[in-house]
Amino acid sequence: MPMIRGAFGDWDLPAPYLASIAVAAADIDAYEHVNNAVYMTWFDSAAWRHSASVGLPIETCLQLDRGMAVLRSVITYLRPAVMGDAILVATWLLPSDGRLRVRRRFQVRRAADGATLSRAQIEYACIELSTGRPARWPPEFRERYRPLDEVVRAFAEIAAI
Repeated sequence: MPMIRGAFGDWDLPAPYLASIAVAAADIDAYEHVNNAVYMTWFDSAAWRHSASVGLPIETCLQLDRGMAVLRSVITYLRPAVMGDAILVATWLLPSDGRLRVRRRFQVRRAADGATLSRAQIEYACIELSTGRPARWPPEFRERYRPLDEVVRAFAEIAAI
């Protein structure tokens, strides 16, 4: 998906939730850069932090017996991250059906120079944790897993390009 440079401070969409991450020695592979699998861990961490910030920490999900399971991940790797990099992972909730599924957009940037290293879009489905079966969103999910209005507008504009 294209980015409108400068429109949102070089973020792909407005009002990102930001998670700061430091590249650790365990993240580095034999090619001396962050292994691609680590990015999924970063996306997961940013998603959990964002969920907690909107009032859905893991404890609430466990009490509700509901969680979001990954259905599909599309990741584009643009530049490598290396040891010593400070990383910013942005996430946004995207428009969804509000009943069973939610989509998130991610953008990974290096803090030192602002370079975008990766972009991803991940689709999740709500499951009943005790059975692993698909389940409708409880009211708490419907109230909190809503994209910001400015994100909905910007996403529609970008998708039309």
